[in-house]
Amino acid sequence: MSAEAPVVCIVEDDSSFRTFLQRLVSILGLQSAIFTSAEEFLRSARLDTPGCLVLDVQMPGLSGLDLQHELSRAGVLLPIIFITGHGDIPMSVQAMKAGAVSFLTKPLRNQDLLDAIREAINLDRAARERRREMTSLRQQYGLLTAREREVFAFVVAGLLNKQIAGELNTSERTVKAHQIVRSGKADGPW
Repeated sequence: MSAEAPVVCIVEDDSSFRTFLQRLVSILGLQSAIFTSAEEFLRSARLDTPGCLVLDVQMPGLSGLDLQHELSRAGVLLPIIFITGHGDIPMSVQAMKAGAVSFLTKPLRNQDLLDAIREAINLDRAARERRREMTSLRQQYGLLTAREREVFAFVVAGLLNKQIAGELNTSERTVKAHQIVRSGKADGPW
């Protein structure tokens, strides 16, 4: 897991509620980044740290749902917690189907928001770790020779070394050698 300090991005047009959210986030000992509109958030430099987005649904200009759509379209994978004073069931369903972590209505319980922030940050950290692992695996796969990739495909398909050797018209020892080259292990594939 990442040891980076998480940041909670708050996008809220109401200044007093923004201040309240910032103070509440500080209770968790977290940093926050404040934005007065969806447009301001989109113009900002993206933080490359774990975190989440606490987002008002209804704002002048781009709505929170519009921002969620724009972020999704741009491939920004920041977990979103929606907060609204005028939400309804179809709106919350739309937000959740589009990937929101939580949809809270005002007046909200402080603990509900704190719990949602913790959950979103944990989800973001886990997703970042999975992406790092996938990047590492892709890099390792890119180092394989063409023959090692052939052997790998058969291993992934569940074939035994003897079966792979038959498919590739080679010896079982050669198949094992292709597996050992990258894994450094003699007792199993990859």
